[in-house]
Amino acid sequence: MKTSFFKQFQLLSIAMVVTVGVAPNAGTAAEIPEKIIANYFSSAKSSDASIDSFSADRGRKLFLSNPATGKPDTPSCTSCHSNSPMNQGQTRAGKDIAPMALSKTPNRYVDIKKVEKWFRRNCKSVLGRTCTPLEKGDFLTFMISQ
Repeated sequence: MKTSFFKQFQLLSIAMVVTVGVAPNAGTAAEIPEKIIANYFSSAKSSDASIDSFSADRGRKLFLSNPATGKPDTPSCTSCHSNSPMNQGQTRAGKDIAPMALSKTPNRYVDIKKVEKWFRRNCKSVLGRTCTPLEKGDFLTFMISQ
């Protein structure tokens, strides 16, 4: 299959993000989540070549799902984050959690290390396993659309 120049440029850009990484000051707050998503896309595409994009709908379904395959006190994302990413959540210890929606908390997804930290903790807590790059990309695509 012949790859267009634009597609080659996109893939090269993604590869550069993966190789160089995303520094907290690498761009505006609005650009950085897109770079993080590009990183996840590269990982997802290397696992499954048929993946052509992330889906906000799949991300919404993941956020609202109740898999109950992780810890009993966190059967879903909404256990702590409320049923709407626009709303503030609360930890089991009673601490407030800023809304997940990018429109409500613009600096939430600007540091790849923090994003990965919370995926690592929360995916294991809710799903009982590590989230896949596809799940991470879908989830962030949904949150960025909110």
